[in-house]
Amino acid sequence: MASGLSAGQCQMLLEFNDINYKYPGSTKEVFKNLTCSIAAPGFHALFGPSGVGKTTLAKMMTGDIGGFSGEISVWQIHHILYAYNLERLPGWTSVQEHLAATTPNPNKGKIDELVTAFGLEACMNSRFGQLSLGQQNRTNLARYLLQDFDFLIMDESLANVDEVTKEKIILKMKSMFPQRCFIYISHNVVEVAKFCKQILILRSLQKTPQTVSIQGQDYSNGMPPSNKDLEHTMLEIVNAL
Repeated sequence: MASGLSAGQCQMLLEFNDINYKYPGSTKEVFKNLTCSIAAPGFHALFGPSGVGKTTLAKMMTGDIGGFSGEISVWQIHHILYAYNLERLPGWTSVQEHLAATTPNPNKGKIDELVTAFGLEACMNSRFGQLSLGQQNRTNLARYLLQDFDFLIMDESLANVDEVTKEKIILKMKSMFPQRCFIYISHNVVEVAKFCKQILILRSLQKTPQTVSIQGQDYSNGMPPSNKDLEHTMLEIVNAL
């Protein structure tokens, strides 16, 4: 590991070492000698242009994609979950019934708090298919947050959610789950720069190294970053692509 950290020196760590991967049946490489790490806890980002392999890398983290060479090392992370944009929930029960049925008993006390923070009070008696796209994504994300997890990947999980509500949700997550790790996949450079702690930039195969790590502003409740600091981080992100 490049930083020299050992498992005993880091509370959580996910490390990719010399990953090479091609899609099944394809001769085109997706990753070549990819090496990077994500330290947790925190609200981090995986950022890059469309088609560069962000979702593929995320599914390697969860173990849903194999067939690669190299090594993925995980320390002090036991439950990795993956939530994605427009994921479907069963349509035959209400949102309230579904959350009650899928939430482990020790976590049921968090349901009302998350429902309020996510602005879902008016949706609780509706079926999932009756909700707007933004309401569906908020409901699905709340469902994941009510599970037992150490590490949650959010693949465009807040798409179709307005900016004000999105900020409230992210700040609530950061205050409510300070010891969890979140990987936020988004194409919005402003929110990634503003809210995320470590921003892992995934670049095209033609660039070396294929990943670059940038420190975000990591805004939580309190004084937001200045426009100057936010613009500086955004410029770093854009220049790294």
